[in-house]
Amino acid sequence: MKRALITGITGQDGSYLAELLLSKGYAVHGIVRPNSDLAGSFIEYLTNGQNIPKGSFCVHRADLHDRGALETIFGTLKPDEVYHLAGQSHLGQSFEQPAATCEQIAVAMLRLLEVTRLKCRSARFFHASSAAVFGTPTIWPQDENTPFAPISPYGCAKAFATQLGQLYRRAYDMFVCNGILFNHESPRRGVDFVTRKIARAVARISGGLDDQLVLGNTRSERDWGRAQDYVEAMWLMLQHHTPDDYVVATGASHSVQEFVELAFTAVDLPWHKYLKHDPVFDRPIEATRLVGRSDKIRNTLGWRPTGSFSDLVREMVQAELAALQS
Repeated sequence: MKRALITGITGQDGSYLAELLLSKGYAVHGIVRPNSDLAGSFIEYLTNGQNIPKGSFCVHRADLHDRGALETIFGTLKPDEVYHLAGQSHLGQSFEQPAATCEQIAVAMLRLLEVTRLKCRSARFFHASSAAVFGTPTIWPQDENTPFAPISPYGCAKAFATQLGQLYRRAYDMFVCNGILFNHESPRRGVDFVTRKIARAVARISGGLDDQLVLGNTRSERDWGRAQDYVEAMWLMLQHHTPDDYVVATGASHSVQEFVELAFTAVDLPWHKYLKHDPVFDRPIEATRLVGRSDKIRNTLGWRPTGSFSDLVREMVQAELAALQS
């Protein structure tokens, strides 16, 4: 039985990844903050042992700032695979907390790589990088050879963490993969992300609980995929015989405005009646069009995204409607 260790296991990607690995017969271990309340989290049912083999899931409480605690976990567990998904994940918030963002993303990555090198060097290590490293690209679509040009503290921290992964791969012959992940969504997306904000507001408007959706710039475009597909890409990277970096994307770009319109279509309401703009939600610097070319992971690992953009929007809205009725 392979042992996998996941940081950020309570989040969207971490919870889907845990379910995927358990379905493949792994023993799954997760790191959560010491004061985390798992009640109501996406992994609560796993902590209760529901529908999984006994002893196949375990949570360790530790702060990623605490190197001693990490060394104990890594040294005792000796994981076969490490999936590093934790860290500040909201680009907009990184302008408000730049120092904390860099600590949680870049410094935490360095600490985890060092602990892996010293305690379980043979482990295969995945790092969740981001399309935010490209910032204002001059090449469309973006692939593994596109220069980094981040325009936010979040993007800068992710670029540094990605380069650290490349350095440890070369300098110490470690199996480290960077997945340069473009936007990926699901009903488990955090409530402070625009896609979840839209889906929730539309459901509440449909139910007569709200009367408007307030957003910033809706012209910005992103390459949006399904989170369930992207965690499969993470797993595939660590099964290959050599470590490498891969762009994970659908190759199709859509605007926030398109997301809004499809969301209102899902509940048969006119979007223009409810959508309001507030400049307070506009970012200091807005990324130009981000769309990824994922030919490398498709050709090398056989990965393919599933479902359409409209399917994704409808799934998120329907989940919010179901939550209101429960």
